[in-house]
Amino acid sequence: MLKPFVPQLVYFEPQALEYPLGKELKDKFEDMGLEIKYTTSHNQIRNLPGENHFQKYRIAKSTLVVGIRRTLKFDTSKPSAEYAIPFATGCMGHCHYCYLQTTMGSKPYIRTYVNVEEILEQAEKYMQERAPEITRFEAACTSDIVGIDHLTHTLKRAIEYFGESEYGKLRFVTKFHHVDHLLDAKHNGKTRFRFSVNADYVIKYFEPGTSPLAKRIEAATKIANAGYPLGFIVAPIYLHEGWKEGYKELFKKLDESLPKETRNDLTFELIQHRFTKPAKRVIMQNYPMTKLELDEEKRKYKWGRYGIGKYVYQKDEQEEMEEVLRGYVEKYFPQAKVEYFT
Repeated sequence: MLKPFVPQLVYFEPQALEYPLGKELKDKFEDMGLEIKYTTSHNQIRNLPGENHFQKYRIAKSTLVVGIRRTLKFDTSKPSAEYAIPFATGCMGHCHYCYLQTTMGSKPYIRTYVNVEEILEQAEKYMQERAPEITRFEAACTSDIVGIDHLTHTLKRAIEYFGESEYGKLRFVTKFHHVDHLLDAKHNGKTRFRFSVNADYVIKYFEPGTSPLAKRIEAATKIANAGYPLGFIVAPIYLHEGWKEGYKELFKKLDESLPKETRNDLTFELIQHRFTKPAKRVIMQNYPMTKLELDEEKRKYKWGRYGIGKYVYQKDEQEEMEEVLRGYVEKYFPQAKVEYFT
């Protein structure tokens, strides 16, 4: 049973202590008896403990940096939302395939930002620019924010903020089941709470450090019963021996658990496994024993943003994958909407 995340080591940027949340977190972590250090900026964190890369990487993944978000220009977040809203960066999970491996690069520690009101004010500006159209904000582009929110309650604040907003909606995805503190948030149906789910094979071999599927489904049921719009991201869809049966089993488990009355507004997002050359290098360094199949020869090259192409499945494999998974959605959740396959 995976316990809620507690960092081994916490760094504070001095400016973070000028914000109420920064002070509150310092008091909380001192009461918890955690080791606290100070750094002028997260970029100055050099000498994390550990004998070798392997140890340093694992300690970094359990290090939390409390700071402020300086860049208030939001990235776009297609296809799931108009903008990424930055409350945190990094993740305590150890998913072998994760794209954060390369975007975080040499800084795999987790960062949480305490200037939450400034971030929400910026979101308000983006909403006003697009009004009266609805603007959707994705809160899990660079982190699994649910994984740290039992400590910060930043996400809870954001859920209630968007609950009051006229033109905004919030969405995020998680692999963690620690959702109890979010059940009473006044979301007013404006936040879509999504869970990342997968076939047993993928979770067993490639998602260490995350909640087991049964716990994610249990949490999804709680979230649905709390009236949140619910969604599932099936990602990465990974071709392994017996994959059709594996994914069918996943949909059967979802069908057996989700309350019937919560299914009228259910979404699925289907994302095939992909990797880049830089990601492959980092994955092999961080998880040298991984069973993840990263053979460029077996894949199709697809040009990506910023000139970094990615390796996706061959066209016929993609077509079969999409047809099979859409078929399962149709069979088990006929009222649900598949938002996209990519």
